[in-house]
Amino acid sequence: MDKPAYSLEFEKPLRDLSTQLDQLRQQSLENNLDLSSEIAGITRKIEATQREIYTSLSPWQRVQIARHPKRPYALDYVGMICTGFQELHGDRQFNDDRALIGGTAFFNGEAVMIIAQQKGRETKEKIARNFGMPQPEGYRKALRLVKLAERFRLPVLAFIDTPGAYPGIGSEERHVSEAIAVNLREMAMLEVPSISVVVGEGGSGGALGIGVTNRVLIFENSYYSVISPEGCAAILWKDAAAAPKAAQALKLDAGTLEKFGIVDEVIAEPYGGAHHDPEQAAKALRYALQKHLNDLKGLKVRQLLDDRYNRFRRMGEFEETVAQTATPEAPTVSEAVASA
Repeated sequence: MDKPAYSLEFEKPLRDLSTQLDQLRQQSLENNLDLSSEIAGITRKIEATQREIYTSLSPWQRVQIARHPKRPYALDYVGMICTGFQELHGDRQFNDDRALIGGTAFFNGEAVMIIAQQKGRETKEKIARNFGMPQPEGYRKALRLVKLAERFRLPVLAFIDTPGAYPGIGSEERHVSEAIAVNLREMAMLEVPSISVVVGEGGSGGALGIGVTNRVLIFENSYYSVISPEGCAAILWKDAAAAPKAAQALKLDAGTLEKFGIVDEVIAEPYGGAHHDPEQAAKALRYALQKHLNDLKGLKVRQLLDDRYNRFRRMGEFEETVAQTATPEAPTVSEAVASA
């Protein structure tokens, strides 16, 4: 693994080993010394440390990877797995929300409609895209585009990556909750195949606003939750520093979400996260999307609607087991009166 330009706190052992490796290589070049055995030893140690760290990540550590500033964003994946992407703008009511982008593209030669939440890299772009937090006009633009997809019988591919919908005054004045609610209803009734994939953060209703689809996929180091760990910690423990504890309690990691049936497939990432090898991550994404798209294309409209409906109705199902005890039955009213 190349030495990353930005690393997380729990990656410090790897960062230190990478520094040692660089120093050994530099010494070998400058002093014309054969340090191949020492270099090989450090390299093996790096590989072992990678396995130790990345195979036992906590939910909070996965949240940190999902927020990594070098992690591929929606447009990065669209550029790697699609061709001919033509962005479409505006909700035809108020404005063009750059936090939520969409348009037509070709995926493996097939025309599709893309809707995606997009963050920014540099400060200027982050501000322009509102840090990936859509406003009501963003959700209304997404609705316009999926209705356009329905009209022309195009499958919908949605890329989720947001900490949540924007909760500012203007957003509330323009009814962001209503915009999300309408999307939930209309996307549930969409008559074309739809697949969403959580590529980074999947925050609350802001994510769900484009996530009511036939299939929901998630990258291994992404998260999907009703609230951010910091928000949960602030409410339950009155301290945002309790975010790691909140992340554990929220069960927001990909593996747990798949176990509970919240997502349909976890897409594997390279060691350390998708930012270490975006092309490999994109290749895995392409394969997963095509597999599920092939399954859905054979369904008729009624089957698509039933499939989507049943998928979400299954969430939260549980069974209760009543313990069998030797507790005597309660007396009837007449028995109670007779014994009085």
